[in-house]
Amino acid sequence: MRISAKADYAVRAMVELAATVEEKPIKAERIATAQDIPLNFLENILGELRHAGLVRSHRGAEGGFRLARDPHEISVADVIRAVDGPLASVRGAPPEESEYRGASETLPRVWIAVRASLRRVVEHVTVADIAIGKIPKAIDKLADDPDVWKTR
Repeated sequence: MRISAKADYAVRAMVELAATVEEKPIKAERIATAQDIPLNFLENILGELRHAGLVRSHRGAEGGFRLARDPHEISVADVIRAVDGPLASVRGAPPEESEYRGASETLPRVWIAVRASLRRVVEHVTVADIAIGKIPKAIDKLADDPDVWKTR
């Protein structure tokens, strides 16, 4: 799986909003600076997150952005889907719509298993988990294996 810059920036922006203890909305410029995200790109991403119902925008001198829901209720998967669409696809379609013949006949089951594995992580980590630095133990344990840190 490739995590797009857009998805990475979106998750980081949501975590920044989740980590904010202030009552007033946070300006896009502040998020961009804090997370080293290009402002123009971030503004487009925040628009998509707003359209998906994950953030609210407020106009005016005291305007900015805030989370639309409790950060414990917003999964990383929610954010990725808001900006990139489905978590896993095969040539632009859901894996279950893939059909192959002959020796590759069972390949759709592999693609579906990949999606299931991805879901087991990103659907169970919230932006609040990341903001407070405590991801679920089972998921954190996956990163303990030194082999998973290696590029192959």
